[in-house]
Amino acid sequence: MEPTIYLVGPRASGKTSLGLALAQRLDRGFADTDALFLQKWGRSIADFVAERGWEAFRDEETRILEAVDRAPGRVVACGGGIVLRPRNRELLARGRVLYLRGDAVLLAGRLARDPAEAQRPSLTGRPLTEEVAEVLAQRAPLYESVAHAILDAALAPEGLLRQAVTALGLG
Repeated sequence: MEPTIYLVGPRASGKTSLGLALAQRLDRGFADTDALFLQKWGRSIADFVAERGWEAFRDEETRILEAVDRAPGRVVACGGGIVLRPRNRELLARGRVLYLRGDAVLLAGRLARDPAEAQRPSLTGRPLTEEVAEVLAQRAPLYESVAHAILDAALAPEGLLRQAVTALGLG
């Protein structure tokens, strides 16, 4: 069985779009941890967090990643904060991890244009660009610590796919 390919990075870095394209290119299954959460709980992450808090969400996110780990071989787009827990970083290390890196201006611009992304709860309560910059400063070292390769999230989808395939040694 081929190892799972995990895509990590901040919100709006293109993990789901790349994941779908990469899964199709490699003829593999695809999963998105945020979509799996929605499927299991039948409500948005924002609603869940408002009711039960971030720690409860992170607990559920770990359970979802553990379930994904039990069925290797897929391409998996991970929620932006999945790297926060050491257990999750251990699970990610079992596969191949691609980090989609983008700067705060790029990511905030995408978040502002995509209503689905905007439904995610604020992590800091600050203006969007400031929040993205703050979260990136906290998480970038964690993303880098698990990454087998770093991809440029600013690339057009086709370029990002080519970069991913090359990073995986498949093209």
